[in-house]
Amino acid sequence: MVEAVKKKAKKNKQSNRLYGLITLAIPQSPVSEQFRTLRTNIQFSMIDKKLKSLIVLSATPAAGKSTVAANLAVTFALQGNQVLLMDCDLRRPSVHREFGLQNTSGLTNLLANQNGNVLDAYLNSCEVEGLSILTSGPVPPNPAELLSSNRMKKLEKDVSERFDLVIYDTPPLLGFTDAQILAGRADGTVFVVHYGASTKEDVLKAADSLKIVNANVLGVVYNRASSGQKEHSYYYGYHDEE
Repeated sequence: MVEAVKKKAKKNKQSNRLYGLITLAIPQSPVSEQFRTLRTNIQFSMIDKKLKSLIVLSATPAAGKSTVAANLAVTFALQGNQVLLMDCDLRRPSVHREFGLQNTSGLTNLLANQNGNVLDAYLNSCEVEGLSILTSGPVPPNPAELLSSNRMKKLEKDVSERFDLVIYDTPPLLGFTDAQILAGRADGTVFVVHYGASTKEDVLKAADSLKIVNANVLGVVYNRASSGQKEHSYYYGYHDEE
């Protein structure tokens, strides 16, 4: 998907460091339109309840979940929402790279801060009006414990009251409990599957782990799935959970 349009995005001088954010670099591309469609599908899947928190996760590494989370955050913000993108992958964080930000301080520092609510000190702005980013900060020795802490729960409550939507990027489900912890508390979850690389067994195991915490899985994003069109090598597909 993104790989097929990176060269085009790099030619855009204003988008050189944002080529992973296809919704900014080439907003009229078919892929950007797929993200807008995904945004609409997510909104319609939550008609009976306002969506305030959204988890973006995958079963295994390298599925593209961080890129999906970042582009979704952009599309929701461009719709006029106040959006926070929070990097909760405290093992191999990458949201800061998507936006060309430093990651010297962030979520881990905020959770360790003893001086009360100092969220603003750690928030980053970007080119998109209404979009704030909280990077992960330094990788801690105890990611799961931090994400399950009372301080994290309080932070989730605080940001939910302040922002229209909070999008959480997490580590892969298999092998870690981090994403499972957050998914059990979020309004909705989007499951990213690397088409042709994620095995059926991995996807089923991940789905079972989400059922254990009663996660509200809104749908599955098939990332890097061939569209069958020569001019567009990849696309995002969306599948509602039954």
